[in-house]
Amino acid sequence: MKRGTTLFLKVAVILIGIPVLAMCIFLLPEIANYAAELYPEISYMKYYVLLDLYATAIPFYFALYQSFKLLIYIDRNKAFSELSVQALKKIKQCAITFSGLYVVGMPFIYLIAEKDDAPGIIVIGMVMIFASMVIAVFAAVLQRLLKEAIDIKAENDLTV
Repeated sequence: MKRGTTLFLKVAVILIGIPVLAMCIFLLPEIANYAAELYPEISYMKYYVLLDLYATAIPFYFALYQSFKLLIYIDRNKAFSELSVQALKKIKQCAITFSGLYVVGMPFIYLIAEKDDAPGIIVIGMVMIFASMVIAVFAAVLQRLLKEAIDIKAENDLTV
């Protein structure tokens, strides 16, 4: 693959991470305060909302890091290596973790949507769950295909 393509993808990975970081710094505390205002009787929910949303940022950024590493492997002509398979495996695990954390937070998303009479919030939560599961399935398929390609390559290298 040409360097220009991987450079573009590396920049895209970085540009994906910047708005999420800004959201974690500026928007998430506002969301937690809003949830506490909606339910003053359970204002401690604010901390649960913050914990859950910040916890989802961890696998997101780890998956971005693994994607960046995968692009570096492609640059170094190590795309068909065990390192790439491991990176895809970690991306898959991060996507599953991300989805699981949103499933855990769905009851609170439902409470906020019910109180604020905004069913679109539930749809956004469901999109996050299903999009991360699609990414997990895609990474699993790529991981398996890459592993099979590596096995075929190793078998062909042994036959002279």
